[in-house]
Amino acid sequence: MKHLLILILMTIFTFFTNPVYEINAETTSTHEPVRGIYVTASHTRDPYFNDLLSLVKKTDLNAMVIDVKDDHGNLTFVPAKHSPYHGMSHPYIRDVNKLIQTLNQNQIYSIARVVVFKDNVLARSNPSLSFKTNTSVWKNARGDSFTNPFLKNVWEYNVGVAIEAAKAGFKEIQFDYVRFPEKFERFESSLTYSDGEFTNARTDGGQSRIAAVTSFVKYASEKLKPYHVKVSVDVFGNATVIPEARGIGQNFSKISQHVDVISAMIYPSHWSPMFGIQKPDKEPYRLVKEYAKLENKRLQAVRNRPQSRPWIQDFTASWLGNGNYKVYGKKEIEDQINGLRSEGIHDFLLWNAANKYTPNVDYTPF
Repeated sequence: MKHLLILILMTIFTFFTNPVYEINAETTSTHEPVRGIYVTASHTRDPYFNDLLSLVKKTDLNAMVIDVKDDHGNLTFVPAKHSPYHGMSHPYIRDVNKLIQTLNQNQIYSIARVVVFKDNVLARSNPSLSFKTNTSVWKNARGDSFTNPFLKNVWEYNVGVAIEAAKAGFKEIQFDYVRFPEKFERFESSLTYSDGEFTNARTDGGQSRIAAVTSFVKYASEKLKPYHVKVSVDVFGNATVIPEARGIGQNFSKISQHVDVISAMIYPSHWSPMFGIQKPDKEPYRLVKEYAKLENKRLQAVRNRPQSRPWIQDFTASWLGNGNYKVYGKKEIEDQINGLRSEGIHDFLLWNAANKYTPNVDYTPF
């Protein structure tokens, strides 16, 4: 009886003195909230990386989202020579194995960002997998080309990149630009492209675009299961507040059914008047709180509800013009975090394209 009492007391002591939540590759439903920063591949080198590593270690941040397939379509580390992706790789990450080892040693959750359908490299090397004008591969105003989400060859290509990242040791694959080009419905009639298996793509009002994007996400998640990584997808924040964004092919609820994590990009600067807020960039707490309320309602109806981990803003949107923006610092970032927390969302990712993050932020306010 005495031994049994000691065993019970030891069990109780262990429960209260050891953390219940851990970040690992096996579960995101019982983990410590993931609070991460975006890191470009070139900033995985010193001295940039030392500063970013120090930021995470000294705060309640605990994750890094690192470019593995970047916004141009490059694989950012050099795989084995026999890899079909060797030719489109660059050594921006000099030693991916050492990088993963460093992250693991510091208990930093590693997320590989894979930019999917925006892809200059693949579009240029294989125009049949892209959208074409009369004379060349289509480009948007920024000079970027997109590959065709209707084509399974494009799906397989991007899943292959994700598998390279999983083999390298990343814990999670985050797919970005999982969509058609913005305002695609306005100019698609001027383009030449294949519908693949989506035979009604040009006549069904965008439903085939929704089906193509959702089918890719489902396909990718299934193909990645043997590699024991989590799968996340970035979506426009606006895709949550409307039933579906048919032009770009994003249906928030349908995509959410097939991922472990859904990451809406809810930067206050990127909204037109919304939720009764005329200048959203100037009211980060209110904007984020109102968004979170709506997202929670939509996710409640999803059968396999994913973890919500929105992208929030750590930059100043001066391009909005005088009177339409405010300088973002410690308070504005904490306002966004508090807006999420007020609605029960404790995970988030910070975006700053230059990886210059605001100092002295309390990442677990309230």
